[in-house]
Amino acid sequence: MSLHVTLHHRFDGFTLDAAFDAGPGVTALFGRSGAGKTTVVNAVAGLMRADKSTIRLNDTVFDAASTHVPPHKRRIGYVFQDARLFPHLSVAQNLDYATRFGARGADRAQIIDLLGLGDLLDRAPATLSGGQKQRVALGRALLSDPQLLLMDEPLAALDAPRKAEILPYLERLKAESRVPILYVSHALDEVARIADEIVVLDAGRVRAHGPVDTVLADPTLIPLFGVREAGAILPATVMAQEADGLTRLSTSAGDLHLMGVLARTGARIRLRVLAQDVMLSRTRPEGLSALNILPVTIDTIFRGDGPGVAIRLRAGEDILLARITARALGQMSLEEGQSVFAVLKASSVAPTAISGAQTAQT
Repeated sequence: MSLHVTLHHRFDGFTLDAAFDAGPGVTALFGRSGAGKTTVVNAVAGLMRADKSTIRLNDTVFDAASTHVPPHKRRIGYVFQDARLFPHLSVAQNLDYATRFGARGADRAQIIDLLGLGDLLDRAPATLSGGQKQRVALGRALLSDPQLLLMDEPLAALDAPRKAEILPYLERLKAESRVPILYVSHALDEVARIADEIVVLDAGRVRAHGPVDTVLADPTLIPLFGVREAGAILPATVMAQEADGLTRLSTSAGDLHLMGVLARTGARIRLRVLAQDVMLSRTRPEGLSALNILPVTIDTIFRGDGPGVAIRLRAGEDILLARITARALGQMSLEEGQSVFAVLKASSVAPTAISGAQTAQT
């Protein structure tokens, strides 16, 4: 799948001027409120027409100077922030509403299983939780046989437990469905768990675009991500579930031990490690309660306007971010190219920051 988007549209006090390409898998549109994310997906869906635009999916042009394909002819599924289910129809009837657009019976059974909807089919939307409603809305969108799925802040209205409930279904959808997804969010925890690529929008412009692990580890983007949300994605393999409840993981920089990650031995997962949870030491520390000590190399030092400093670290074949004070940087005499040690507590990676696995509570 190849999606090309070029948009220029002027609003009162705001101009969207963005261009990007998206491939298979999940491409996240990330940015603060008002960055232009919803405008982009509405234009892709055909719900609005920009002043100037080129939107092309594979070999089909949806929008150009003399072309505008109406929404119902684009074969694009759309899941909104609110589920928008038909309140007078049961879950099964909401799903069946979409099958008139071409889905086969086998698709219906597969999607019901994929999203865990089997026990909900006879229920009315009013009796469902927020997470259940979003799963039904997602199933309805998939049953319309889309060639592209748009998801506009689908978890924004959910509380933390409901969000935790639906994220594994999104991960399973990504793994098992062949439908490419354009996923809008301003929550980095969601993006880090499910996205393959990320497009960062700021005030209507594309500030960064690329693989999610590369972009999230760019220290120059911390002002857009927020200092407390800045971090990197670390791929890992589950090596063992140990007797004391910790899980031993293998990374390209060495082994980690984390609080009970429930995944089979050999499973590939990825961890979102926040920069504020990474400590640095010039020598290998001893006598610490922290179990995880990785040898790393300082790749880039980024000095912001405040007292903090962001440091991009090469951890084996992967990247970590650390955030320390400028004073600590000076006292430790840290320089780019220097070998140091990164220290992480076993509890520093939250369960919601681990993709590809369920997690146990501490």
